[in-house]
Amino acid sequence: MAVDYLVIVVYLAGMLAMGWWGMRRAKSKSEFLVAGRRLGPAMYSGTMAAIVLGGASTIGGVGLGYQYGLSGAWMVFTIGLGLLALSVFFSARIARLKVYTVSEMLDLRYGGRAGVISGLVMWAYTLMLAVTSTIAYATIFDVLFDINRTLAIVLGGSIVVAYSTLGGMWSITLTDMVQFVVKTVGVLLLLLPIAVVKAGGFAEMKAQLPTEYFDPLGIGGETIFTYVLIYTFGMLIGQDIWQRVFTARSDRTARWGGTVAGTYCLAYAVAGAVIGTAAKVLYPKLASPDDAFATIVKDELPMGVRGLVLAAALAAVMSTSSGALIACATVANNDIWARLRGVVRPEGEQHDEVRGNRAFILLMGLAVIATAIALNDVVQALTVAYNLLVGGLLVPILGGLLWKRGTAQGALASVAVGGLAVTGLMAAYGILANEPVYYGLFASLAAYVVVSLATRPTDAAVLAAWRERLAGRAPEPENATETVSEQVPAAQ
Repeated sequence: MAVDYLVIVVYLAGMLAMGWWGMRRAKSKSEFLVAGRRLGPAMYSGTMAAIVLGGASTIGGVGLGYQYGLSGAWMVFTIGLGLLALSVFFSARIARLKVYTVSEMLDLRYGGRAGVISGLVMWAYTLMLAVTSTIAYATIFDVLFDINRTLAIVLGGSIVVAYSTLGGMWSITLTDMVQFVVKTVGVLLLLLPIAVVKAGGFAEMKAQLPTEYFDPLGIGGETIFTYVLIYTFGMLIGQDIWQRVFTARSDRTARWGGTVAGTYCLAYAVAGAVIGTAAKVLYPKLASPDDAFATIVKDELPMGVRGLVLAAALAAVMSTSSGALIACATVANNDIWARLRGVVRPEGEQHDEVRGNRAFILLMGLAVIATAIALNDVVQALTVAYNLLVGGLLVPILGGLLWKRGTAQGALASVAVGGLAVTGLMAAYGILANEPVYYGLFASLAAYVVVSLATRPTDAAVLAAWRERLAGRAPEPENATETVSEQVPAAQ
């Protein structure tokens, strides 16, 4: 394993070096949080694919392939569909808003009264998303170094927190590009063909496994529908995804770069399912489907290649973890802490804002590591995250983009009712049940429509300012605490 260890150590050292390099570039709030809004198509596509394809997509995707065959691709496939929908239909408008968080978008659309509540829901989602990625370090480092779970989480989490804190989005973008290349080589170009060959080829796989393993809908229609509801729609509204859209240098970059990343996700989904299916042939009696990835890597790959593929898994986890971490810290600082304190910073304090956001990344990183140590079930944590996101925020966000009659009162009611309904239904039906997101989303929609129609329409001046921002004709505010109320006095 000495060569494999060397590959991993060089990879981890490179991540820290890029964090240090990114620190030298992140001199303003815009540079630190959204890479100066100047990523071109290549970097944008790579970093977007890296953020959405994490440990759940890699280790979990292979595990679903092991359990269900080719239809196990549906979870990651719906993530790709969501990214395609975001890129084609919404990304250009989102990029033109020139904001830093989803809650700022809600403030612009509804008149500056939706930020804190929506920020709390988004913060909970991004925190749990970061936690799930951090838990996944335990699986990878256990295979690599045979160390205990807590030490593995601390080791992996500390590296991500270090480079994210140092350089913010610039560091994360640079590391994501490396991680994208490593994942592509390790999973698509090495592990996929080797797994199929070791399993005897597709003909042997079909001969060894039941026919339902090759049924595209074998996982079940209800499961596929739930994946679409949670992951496809979740891609449309997550702060971690939007913050990457904000890094695009133009509408065209956001649209076409995201489309390339979404298409890549579809291919990655199929690859994971095929690898899992091959693992089922090689190891038909594994204790857990999630062990399939680590087992086939450890037992079937040659020295050096094994280290590169494990580095690919580590890259997948780190890219999602760092993206969720900076999103969590951005929401905590800009949407919750600054608003609760009522802080409006004067011009010329950009370095202070960088220090403040850097401190919040460090603080949230420590919280993520501690929570990951306390929790154990990745699937449950990820389900909680997406249920809260979709149940609480999908309706007011898409409603704000698509329905001009939606009001601030309707948005607040939708967030509150949807979030509480999802939480209560998870307690009643169980975290992994489908009912919480179904009924929670319906309750959120009903509250939004009824309350919006029962209250006065949004002020015409607010809507006018909103349309100007959507069209890209309004300037970017100097700081995140400026809201529509400062730009449009008539809205008061």
